[in-house]
Parts: sequence; C-alpha cells; structure tokens
Amino acid sequence: MNEINATSASLLGRLHAKSDPSAWQRLVDLYSPLIRGWLRRHSVQDNDADDLIQEVLTVVLRRFPDFKHNQRAGAFRAWLRSITINCARDFWKAKRIRPTVPGGTDFGGLLDQLADPDNPLSQAWDREHDLHVTRKLLEMIEPQFAANTWKAFRKVALEGMPPEEVARELGITVNAVFIAKSRVLSKLREEAAGLIETNE
Repeated sequence: MNEINATSASLLGRLHAKSDPSAWQRLVDLYSPLIRGWLRRHSVQDNDADDLIQEVLTVVLRRFPDFKHNQRAGAFRAWLRSITINCARDFWKAKRIRPTVPGGTDFGGLLDQLADPDNPLSQAWDREHDLHVTRKLLEMIEPQFAANTWKAFRKVALEGMPPEEVARELGITVNAVFIAKSRVLSKLREEAAGLIETNE
C-alpha cells in the first residue's frame, strides 16, 4: 500500500468543508465508544445509553456548522462535553434514564461536577478523551501505512524500543525508523487537529 500524503485536512476541517462524506461516520465511530464508556461507568443501562448517544451526536451534527474553534486547548472537547452534559441532564429530568451513581451521588450532582472544568471528574474526562481519541485515530490511520512503517512507529513511539534495535529487527536503517515515526505522528497530528492539542 502506498504511503499517505499529508495533504488531507483534519477531521474537523473535513466536517466543516463537507468535503468527505465519510467524515461524519468517522466522528460517530470516534466518539460513540467514549460516551458509552462514561455512561456505563455511571450505571446508565445500554438501551438508555444508545438513545442518549444518538441524541448527543444528533445535536453535534445540528450545531456543528456554528462551532468555531477558539484556538484554546480543548475547545472541541469542552464543546462536546457540554452537549453531552446537557443531553444527559434533559434525559435524566425527563426520566428517560435512571442511573444509579456509585457512592450514592445523584446523577444531577454528577453532571454538575462534570460541567465544572476545575472539578477532578471533569479533568478525568479530559484525560480520558485525549487518550481515547489518540488510540482510536491511530487505529483508523494504521491501514494507510506500509506494514514496516507501522511496525517501526509502534516499536519506537508506543513500546519505547531504541531506534537502533528496531532498525536491526526490521532490517531497515535507523534513519528509516525515524522517518516512519515522523510520518505517522504527522498524520496523527493532522487528523487530530482541533480534537486534541499537544505541546509539540
């Protein structure tokens, strides 16, 4: 398989430009498991979670044309969290979900904690979001790379192996290992632009 070129826009860019019909499905595939995992941890039943996830993503789709990234770290993440909180609160008040929250806290109180950016629960959401999005995007872009390129990236960037050892194992040069790492990270940053921010 030919290596990808680095000309495609970020996922958020493709959504705004409407230039990629698969972009919305990618967004659904990216965020449904994140929201579902959070709801399950707070004892929301699967059927209720399905309805709530559909509502959240419907609101995201409807309001996305008005979303403007303010260049602050985590802008999209905060926007998505706010929509999720508002939808969950509406479902809870309408008794469309009846979660039992660990520790006896009521679900509304849990949502209040999640809405406060300084609350540990909100900060945990942010960390989980970034880790989840990074992992899922890596899964999505893997097929766009030759097998040896991906192996070199995985062994150096994810497993922490020394580049010289990876080069020997794969029968390539150390320079090729660095190039592989750079190509994959470049594509990851491109796809993730606006979804997660790094200090790089």
